[in-house]
Amino acid sequence: MNANSFHRCWQLLRYLGPKWLMYRACHTVRLKSGLLRRQLPVTSWDEQPLNRFLAAGIDSDPERYAALRNSAGTPFFFDPQILKKPEELAELRHRFDNWDHPSATTGDSPQIIADDLRLGFMRFFSHERVEVGFPPQWHADPFTGKSSPADRHFSQIGDFGAGDIKLIWETNRFGFVFSLVRAYFRTGDERYAEFFWQLVESWRDANQPSAGANWKCGQEISFRVIAWCFGLYGFSTSAASTPARITMLSQMIAVSGKRIEANIGYALSQKNNHGLSEAMGLWTIGGLFPEFRDAPRWANLGRKLLEQQAQELVYEDGAFSQHSLNYHRVMLQDFLWSIRLADVLDQPLSAILRDRIGKAGDFLDQLQDESTGEVPCYGQDDGALILPLNNCGYRDYRPVVQAIHQLTQGHRRFDAGPWNEDLWWMFGTYHSPFDASTTPQWDSTTDLKRVPGSIEPKADRLPTRSDFAATIGGYATLRSEHGFVVTRAASFRHRPAQADMLHVDLWWRGENIAIDPGTYSYHAPPPWNNPFAHTAYHNTVTVDGQDQMERVSRFLWLPWLNGKSFERTVPCPGNTASWNGEHDGYRRLPDPVTHRRGILRLGADHWLVIDALQGQRLHDYRLHWLLLDAPYQINLEKTSLELQTAVGPYRIAMACSAVAPRLQVTRAAADSAVGWRSRYYHSREPALAIQLECSDSTVVFATVLGPDAQRPLIQHDHLHVPGPGWDALITLDLKATFGTALISAVYAHGSLAEPIPATAQTSRRPRTELRSCTSC
Repeated sequence: MNANSFHRCWQLLRYLGPKWLMYRACHTVRLKSGLLRRQLPVTSWDEQPLNRFLAAGIDSDPERYAALRNSAGTPFFFDPQILKKPEELAELRHRFDNWDHPSATTGDSPQIIADDLRLGFMRFFSHERVEVGFPPQWHADPFTGKSSPADRHFSQIGDFGAGDIKLIWETNRFGFVFSLVRAYFRTGDERYAEFFWQLVESWRDANQPSAGANWKCGQEISFRVIAWCFGLYGFSTSAASTPARITMLSQMIAVSGKRIEANIGYALSQKNNHGLSEAMGLWTIGGLFPEFRDAPRWANLGRKLLEQQAQELVYEDGAFSQHSLNYHRVMLQDFLWSIRLADVLDQPLSAILRDRIGKAGDFLDQLQDESTGEVPCYGQDDGALILPLNNCGYRDYRPVVQAIHQLTQGHRRFDAGPWNEDLWWMFGTYHSPFDASTTPQWDSTTDLKRVPGSIEPKADRLPTRSDFAATIGGYATLRSEHGFVVTRAASFRHRPAQADMLHVDLWWRGENIAIDPGTYSYHAPPPWNNPFAHTAYHNTVTVDGQDQMERVSRFLWLPWLNGKSFERTVPCPGNTASWNGEHDGYRRLPDPVTHRRGILRLGADHWLVIDALQGQRLHDYRLHWLLLDAPYQINLEKTSLELQTAVGPYRIAMACSAVAPRLQVTRAAADSAVGWRSRYYHSREPALAIQLECSDSTVVFATVLGPDAQRPLIQHDHLHVPGPGWDALITLDLKATFGTALISAVYAHGSLAEPIPATAQTSRRPRTELRSCTSC
């Protein structure tokens, strides 16, 4: 072993721990020796009949087995029998009509998605309409036409041997089932039930147990299982749900449970959503199929792992180990499904777990834009949306915030709107605790069935969001009357996914002005092979073209940097507020460099972002801003740019303490990922990349953003910022290089010095009133 290899092993031991290294070594041996192939051999479905999985005394004859399932009456989140109750069904469909109204939704109705499915088109990553055929080619990437081998053991198939494996897995998640069921309940059209069963039968024929890429990942199997369960219950009253089909699907779910359990250790070693999702899968199978011989073990193991991982991976401040807001949503939907299932089965999970998930929901709520429900595209985003139960757009996080608030607080976060459809599917009939003998009464003002004894399902009119800090996760927001910024400075407890510390997202009047680039793809031809994980594409400063950490592999960065948030410790007068943070990622360079950043709110519309980088030798510094795509005018002399946004002009004005800085603006570069963004996985769109570069040993950058932003003046350790009817003077602490807030004092003059007027404080509409559906 050479010195570099030894150093890398030491870093892995330091950051990931001896247990992780030992497990990964054993897992590698298990793969290469063929132990996993012997434990889970490729078989036919006939070689794993249902009777092998049933408890003693349970008959696998389709007629008797289906009768047993029906008589057992294992409850689900919603009651399929509502389809046979005309009055209740009419009231429910009235709700559906309101949720489907064009004024209330930004997404396609489930009928459109379901009808498209029969025509051979599916929605990939909740965005792109892709032709896959009916039934699909289950092992094919529909974009390239390449196929993964269907007869090879899953352990012998690489993640990216046939391109981006997610392009194969997306079809196999069966996410379309939720749209089929939603369309069926709206219309009663039996075609949707038949589509479901035809696709299940087709998948079974194309995917023998343990053969092919679709058995490779336990998380993917778990997502498929919950979709199958949703369809099994959703279509349970349909004539298409024959005893033979019910028995067939139960067998497929049992085989899936065996596969999940056999390799769940690998998922747990990742310390992320994989372990959570697989625990959810085991708990679901064990809970909904008590007739399975292994149901008690699967249920108990799943519940145990859900409890353990909630405490380990969801931090006390509500942040999540995966450093991604979309994966945060996946985590919340994993727990929403699991906790509600426990309530429905009268086997509740702990109050400690529910409290921790409540904090995670509140965390996400604090990072939302007031008017759109969107959040920054922060961290890796692979397009996952495992419970698509509404017509809201993919980037609207109100549905999950609403559902988690209902789950953990007993009432709703927002008033009527399409985001409430999730509540019917997850809470509509069984709302613990309740008297099952009592007929639920419909409350037309809340979109929910009110069950006697249940927690009142009313909207909670809480105050407008305010400045927020998650001290462990390191996330922080500053809010003004018309917008907000989000940033982060933290040390990692768990494996980082992107080198993006101190990135700033900025929102103004519902427009995401300064943006995170997203992900695009985990595996694509250059330059699209997950480029946006690098520091250079984020709204921060790079040094000598280096990332803040070294990218060792596709999903591993070393050594982990340390970040620190000083939060809002600097007194700020009038209508101003500040935040300070730093990271040590560039202190690993031969000539160590410290990066400190300060953010200052300047009234209702303007922001100042200051960066100080200090080294001893000459370095190349590059400040990067990625802005939304809009018509613009650039002023090179004043190093400023004005955007013509949908809600009005918006400027960004920059200054640099170094001599002769170089300004460059790029939109949609032809040969690189510069000037691009990806709001949806496997989809990209133009953006504006502004880069201000200089060479010096130390540098101060200052950026003013706002509709009337003027270029700031840097005078050593002072900054002067002029504005319309106000100006500000900021003192910087440049003597310290690390461990001290950059902004040390703020002096405001003119209207900026005046306290926030009461009318401004109350003019922000409560979140319960924002873009609500007036017809709901």
